[in-house]
Amino acid sequence: MQHTAGAPLPPHGPGRAPGPGPDPAAGWERQARPTGPAPSQSASPPQGPPVRGRSGPVPQQAPPPPPSPDTAGHVPLPAGGPVPAHAPSPSPSPSPVPSPSPATENGTGTGTATLAVLLIGPAGAGKTTVARHWAQHRRVPTAHISLDDVREWVCSGFADPQTGWNDQSEAQYRLARRTCGFAARNFLANGISCILDDAVFPDRPVVGLGGWKRHVGPGLLPVVLLPGLEVVLERNAERSGNRRLSDEEVAGIHGRMAGWYGSGLPIIDNSRCDVETTARILDDVLARALKSPPAW
Repeated sequence: MQHTAGAPLPPHGPGRAPGPGPDPAAGWERQARPTGPAPSQSASPPQGPPVRGRSGPVPQQAPPPPPSPDTAGHVPLPAGGPVPAHAPSPSPSPSPVPSPSPATENGTGTGTATLAVLLIGPAGAGKTTVARHWAQHRRVPTAHISLDDVREWVCSGFADPQTGWNDQSEAQYRLARRTCGFAARNFLANGISCILDDAVFPDRPVVGLGGWKRHVGPGLLPVVLLPGLEVVLERNAERSGNRRLSDEEVAGIHGRMAGWYGSGLPIIDNSRCDVETTARILDDVLARALKSPPAW
């Protein structure tokens, strides 16, 4: 039986995929449809019209499973929370660290501890180089976050502090510090240690420790890297671009950093140490800080 143009086609039965053109079983269905009363509603649901050449009902097709939230490759991550403070030990250690201890030279130090570190120092102290070297040579996953790098994510409209510290440069600094704190907390929540570096001033609350403690947590371990002025001037002269400061600016920053003496924070004078040696000293300082955290 051929369908006339414009006549509606009957719906496809379960288990049969729709295809182009009329269904050959549809005309047969009209001829074989019973004319008696409708079946009772309490009976089992209809199985669809029989297909010629088969016996028994057509098997029902299982409904598709509901979509999963992971179908797009989403990997759930734990929410990053503030770093908890470390429990102090009854035996405090001195702040100045003149040389690496035998424990560090033997490869112990912080070991596999997951920790957050803030390396403080003036321009030219080598804090970014030392922080990256320390992170690269740990036995556990460790990230390095440089505040200067994050500040320079702003391309158009970058407020360079060298042209003057104003509301715009302060706002961008605060934004960069908060971004570094978010990144550090997320790394730590996933078992990855991190070390941050910034030129934190002891006499300036805007760029002080309070903001870092607020954004990362009380468990952050601050360490000061403070070589002599001559060394800082020499290293600064090797820089280029907006990372290079004038000698007057370097001397002024270095003089203000001297205020960290007597603060209780560990201070490393790396004037005569290469990067590898300084990183070993840093690891030894952090091992001591884990046992006796500095009060800050």
